Amino acid sequence: SSASGEPFFTRWLAVDVLWKIAAGVGIGWLGGKVMGYLTFYLPKRSGLSETRDGFVALGITCLAYGSTEMLHGYGFLAVFVAAVALRSVERQHQYHQSLHDFTEQIERLLMMVLLVCFGAAIAEGSIFGALSWRVIVTIVLMLFVVRPLAAWVGLIGFHTSSREKAVIAFFGIRGLGSFYYLAFALGQAEFEGATILWVTVCFAVLSSVVMHGVMVTPIMHQLDRGRPRSWLRMPRARPR
Repeated sequence: SSASGEPFFTRWLAVDVLWKIAAGVGIGWLGGKVMGYLTFYLPKRSGLSETRDGFVALGITCLAYGSTEMLHGYGFLAVFVAAVALRSVERQHQYHQSLHDFTEQIERLLMMVLLVCFGAAIAEGSIFGALSWRVIVTIVLMLFVVRPLAAWVGLIGFHTSSREKAVIAFFGIRGLGSFYYLAFALGQAEFEGATILWVTVCFAVLSSVVMHGVMVTPIMHQLDRGRPRSWLRMPRARPR
């Protein structure tokens, strides 16, 4: 039971599950619809879409996230729903490409800054002091068992070959978002062994980045050899 005498499960179900999800979905949907109207259906001279300014994407993100967090909802969920709702207002407008390009540039810029700071922390060397065999075993299990298995389950229904699914599941993503998720979790509650958590995340990300950098090119070349020549002549999307 909680300090107020209310059973923990009841409060968790009512607040953390029902209310926070409902708030995230509701505020995100409403915010996306309103911003979609302001963006695409105002008179041409005042419509945001006529500015071609990608900063609108940042504004929508901050509005959806901030307003939802103020009402103790899930801001991450609200941002996702707001983007879907915004797109549903007008699906064919070219301004969507401007928003996408801007957010992609911001993502790459922030990733570069984060990697520089991460590299500086590694060079400083203090995080190596808490490294132990338990941390190493945990990282190995995450990279070679947990992440591939979770990614494979997520690819159910995706129509591609088993080899391609295996490659996608094995590499997954580099996990830079783990820094933010851990910082967010530690800001919401107190956990024992916070230092161990940071060390585990840091070395998991470091191992993932090294693994991507060293292995992805030869494995992709090997995968391309098994594809038909007509596929190889198709235009490729830019790597994310």
